[in-house]
Amino acid sequence: MSEPFRLLLILFGVMSLLALVLFGWDKLMAKLDRPRIPEAALWGLAILGGGVGAFLGMRLFHHKTRKGFFHIGLPLLALLQIALLIWAQLSCI
Repeated sequence: MSEPFRLLLILFGVMSLLALVLFGWDKLMAKLDRPRIPEAALWGLAILGGGVGAFLGMRLFHHKTRKGFFHIGLPLLALLQIALLIWAQLSCI
């Protein structure tokens, strides 16, 4: 496994874990009627490598599932990031 691929994998893993936790936190705050995490922050984490974690958080916590942009965008972003990882591994960057 090449070093750049390993770093990309670590980045995507950390960002995905953070996105998953923040989706859960935002859902909890929504239930408690407390201040929420802005959607832009959730999208920012997803775009910066946390697409898989954001998608899993959306499905696991049933959060933002009615918002079309999340419902369609997060699965596409997660697939794109998985494809990027596969391409990076195959091309040995």
